[in-house]
Amino acid sequence: MPDDVVTMEKIVALCKRRGFVFPSSEIYGGLGSTYDYGHYGVLLKSNVKDAWWRAMLSRDDVVAIDSAILQHPRVWEASGHVGGFSDPLVDCRTCKSRFRADHLDQVACPRKPSKHPGEGPDCDLTQAREFNLMFQTHVGPVQDTASVAYLRPETAQGIFINFKNVLQFARKKPPFGIAQVGKSFRNEITPGNFIFRTREFEQMEMEFFVPPTDTPRWYRYWIEERERWYLELGIRPDHLRVRAHEADELSHYSSGTSDIEYLFPIGWSELEGVADRGSYDLTQHSEHSGEKLEYFDTASGERYVPHVVEPAAGADRAALAFLVDAYDEEDVPVAGDGERTERRTVLRLHPRLAPVKAAVLPLVKKDGQPELAREIAQTLSGVLQVEYDEGGSIGKRYRRQDEIGTPWCLTVDHRSLEDRTVTVRDRDSLGQERVAIDELAQLLAGRLAGPWRSPKLTAVA
Repeated sequence: MPDDVVTMEKIVALCKRRGFVFPSSEIYGGLGSTYDYGHYGVLLKSNVKDAWWRAMLSRDDVVAIDSAILQHPRVWEASGHVGGFSDPLVDCRTCKSRFRADHLDQVACPRKPSKHPGEGPDCDLTQAREFNLMFQTHVGPVQDTASVAYLRPETAQGIFINFKNVLQFARKKPPFGIAQVGKSFRNEITPGNFIFRTREFEQMEMEFFVPPTDTPRWYRYWIEERERWYLELGIRPDHLRVRAHEADELSHYSSGTSDIEYLFPIGWSELEGVADRGSYDLTQHSEHSGEKLEYFDTASGERYVPHVVEPAAGADRAALAFLVDAYDEEDVPVAGDGERTERRTVLRLHPRLAPVKAAVLPLVKKDGQPELAREIAQTLSGVLQVEYDEGGSIGKRYRRQDEIGTPWCLTVDHRSLEDRTVTVRDRDSLGQERVAIDELAQLLAGRLAGPWRSPKLTAVA
């Protein structure tokens, strides 16, 4: 199939049809750029986060943390978010829409979709002004200036303000990292493209603290390591690239940032950023809090403020990239009728990311087949994520499992009752083999742990 078989419209439709993701508050007309995850979406994103945690915590130089969403407002003053976390905003006096002034060439005019804001005959844009992206709230029963707090716009600061705590309990010395997964909130002016950019999202961030002279080496290391993670989980190499930021793109705290980008249907866009943050954050929090956030090497007597290399990824954006990369369509024989073909949609997800690993399907709902199928499902559920499905023809059930990315379907038929074997159908090759029920757990566990290569790569090769 051609590489462009997938479109964002197809992904959105599949996600809603199969219960991955749907608009939030839909019965009330929805709320812009907010989404709810259904059963399969929860499982997929959980698998993405679990894979990230495994990559981080399988090392002996990274520890975990889970910081609060609400933090002291001075945290955000020290970090620069109160004074500088903003985007340029323009309003259209005609249609009352708001746009990021630096993204006008990426959005359509609501009245003239073929034109960008400002190009339409009725467009009347205001002068750009700065718009702070943090959501403001209040802590306590009285709403006044003393009670102002913010929903965190990133998870990184919760790591920096806990540097001293972690240093004491974890018995680590630089180089070492602190990793975190959690929700962040940004009042984006123009979010969009489904779950690619939303106002509420989940981040997977790690701050790696290093001796200042070692920063360049670790910066290059984490770029390569994080790119490798996506490739190992099935992302096609020709749809992934590393792009270094130009000098005018760099954040105020960064002396170097590189984006790992994926070729979405909307074009090349950031999946993850790896930044050299220097000593900016620890220095800022030391100055604002009065606490020394530094490392003292008792062996050498050296005292210094560590530099930080930060790989920061979005769990939602990563899940979307895996969905896009896995989406495929092909013509396959109709079950039970080898002379006809039908179009099937399939998610060729890496088995470790697939929401359901195996579906157990009785061929018919009689003759003891459902009972045996449920027995198998119950036995396997202690080993991997399994789904029992008896609704509709076997062909329709195969298609349903293909669309949610289930790698293996286990079909119970009349022969199963005689010799306790089932047919194991492979999602990608459509190959089938008879396997003893008692061997299923070991077989599937082995396949999950083994190497996997995207069939879309094989087709290109």
